[in-house]
Amino acid sequence: MFRRRRRDDEPENDLEPTDEETVADEEIDSDEPAVVTHGGPWDSEAESVPEMERVDFGAIQVPIGEGIEIQVNVEAVEQDAEGNPVGGRIVAITIVHGESGLQVQPFAAPKKNGIWDEVRKETADEIKQAEGETQEAEGPFGTELHGMVPVAIPEEMRDQVPADIAEQGFGWQPVRFIGVDGPRWFLRGVLSGAALEDSEQAAVMEQVFQQIVVARGDAPMPPRELLELTLPAEAQQAMAAEAEGEEGEDRPPLNPFERGPEITEVR
Repeated sequence: MFRRRRRDDEPENDLEPTDEETVADEEIDSDEPAVVTHGGPWDSEAESVPEMERVDFGAIQVPIGEGIEIQVNVEAVEQDAEGNPVGGRIVAITIVHGESGLQVQPFAAPKKNGIWDEVRKETADEIKQAEGETQEAEGPFGTELHGMVPVAIPEEMRDQVPADIAEQGFGWQPVRFIGVDGPRWFLRGVLSGAALEDSEQAAVMEQVFQQIVVARGDAPMPPRELLELTLPAEAQQAMAAEAEGEEGEDRPPLNPFERGPEITEVR
């Protein structure tokens, strides 16, 4: 996971959309979206969305399958005794397959044009400021950003890494940013783990990303604002049952806010 940085390595972190652009997309002078995706990720209003089992998180519907684990990432407002978030809003969904992770976030975008080109440049600038490295590359969804970013090493892991890395307190983590502009939305994915080196793992995660459905909704929103992510109805019902003490005795407590692999900081 943690590496020494080589000059030919690629980088990571914090692709956070800025809030400088605050004009609601309804104010853009255009009747039709200029950017439309084909072959996925899919817009919920599209007629040709492939049928498959997906988990509904409100703004996005995530495909599931064998070996796929889905976790929610939250912006916590409080923590329990173990330091786990117990409240707050969902800010990202992380799909895990084997040793690979894919963190996804949907954002509002203008009608007239997409925002991936701008966001990609801003992300590269942020990584450079953190003394990381980036380079652009062409991938199955168009231009993407590969990076090598500094990541703090938890105290409990320092005896598992080389002494020089442990001493400096951080290592370099490779990541891969992918983005797709859709009609009035932008979907960002951040790949990490084995998928960065294993083509078969990469293909699995790319297919998951490709089959995500984005439900933009009709409400006016500033470009780059995170679309609302919610828990599936089943999870909400289970939480309510647990709160009322109605869950089965042999059923483990439900914690829908389990912290997943957080590839980027979301403020």
